[in-house]
Amino acid sequence: MTSVNVAITTRPSSSCDTELAKGPWEFDLSPGYGPGASEDDVIPAPVTRPGQLPVAYQRMSDEELHERIRNAKKALGDRLVILGHFYQRDEVVQYADFLGDSFQLANAALTKPDAETIVFCGVHFMAETADILARPEQRVILPNLAAGCSMADMADEDSVESAWEELMELYGEEPDADGRQPVVPVTYMNSSAALKAFCGRHGGIVCTSSNASTVLEWAFERGQRVLFFPDQHLGRNTAKAMGIGLDQMPMWNPRKPLGGNTAEQLDAARVILWHGFCSVHKRFTVDQIEQARAEHLGVRVIVHPECPMPVVDAADEAGSTDYIRKAIEAGSPGDVFAIGTEVNLVNRLQAEHPDMTIFCLDPVICPCSTMYRIHPGYLAWTLDGLVEGEVRNQVSVAPDVAADARVALERMLAALPEGRK
Repeated sequence: MTSVNVAITTRPSSSCDTELAKGPWEFDLSPGYGPGASEDDVIPAPVTRPGQLPVAYQRMSDEELHERIRNAKKALGDRLVILGHFYQRDEVVQYADFLGDSFQLANAALTKPDAETIVFCGVHFMAETADILARPEQRVILPNLAAGCSMADMADEDSVESAWEELMELYGEEPDADGRQPVVPVTYMNSSAALKAFCGRHGGIVCTSSNASTVLEWAFERGQRVLFFPDQHLGRNTAKAMGIGLDQMPMWNPRKPLGGNTAEQLDAARVILWHGFCSVHKRFTVDQIEQARAEHLGVRVIVHPECPMPVVDAADEAGSTDYIRKAIEAGSPGDVFAIGTEVNLVNRLQAEHPDMTIFCLDPVICPCSTMYRIHPGYLAWTLDGLVEGEVRNQVSVAPDVAADARVALERMLAALPEGRK
């Protein structure tokens, strides 16, 4: 099975940090997200999550780690379900009972009611969502607690609460003549449980990259405008496709009064965009698309809607990871796809469809450095613990937070696209 490590170590002239080729435990304790695609992001101090992998597991060979994982899975049987995100490394994905995006996986776990433990090979907010949706007696494990998400951390609860207070002071809290509240909060799935709970308490909702337009329609039926966090690009690309002008989408910078806007700009706003982004998807450029078209006649360019607006505009299509996967599965032998999303998924799609040409738009080929922290060593250690009767790296959402977050998630599930209502 091809490892992303190979791509990294054989490209010494690239700007992708070769430190990613090391075991994640070597940088888990650093006060940041680690090397690679997220290296320029400033992590808020309270979000640092320490790594805990014992030295013995750091020193094990790949063969021994994989043997331990296989033996533990066999011993635990139906009491265990392992979830693997699309962006995970292949060395981990091979053990997943389900492969998908964060919300698909959280729901997939519900199909295994006899599983005592859900091991989520993803990042922290994903494990939180799984815990929110899981049965009370089920426990959720994140193999490496240092596997966070830089975008999710760009909107913390205190900053959003402060922004909300400013907006309420500006707009007031009274609905208009049509009963619509002044502003509806919408959080992307890639956010903490606390922010999902915030939306639940304030009449808001959660969205995914697959249903963002449906969710915005839901929000506009109930509110005069939307506060969208944490990803500015998904919000902007979705609202623009719905016909909302860029002049009606001011950016909210949480470090500035009124988010760096005037009262007049905010009064005219339809969508207020939080100053957040995905470190992987911001790497894609229009120049990369133009180069792909120059080198591959008839190439079909598909990018994730977390990419900057000029990139989405220049591509043939934009869609979620599941959209990208289904588009390629519907392709024909000889088709050429240039994909703007995380490289582990792109490489896996190429391996699954050898009769097509499928490549990543970014020639540097950086994986998501936070997702990359899930390593077979951490998976082996947490599974060995379960066999020994010890729960390691459990992620638990407080009951009151989970209850409010579940409200926002249930609103999302109840929202249906036009024509299906």
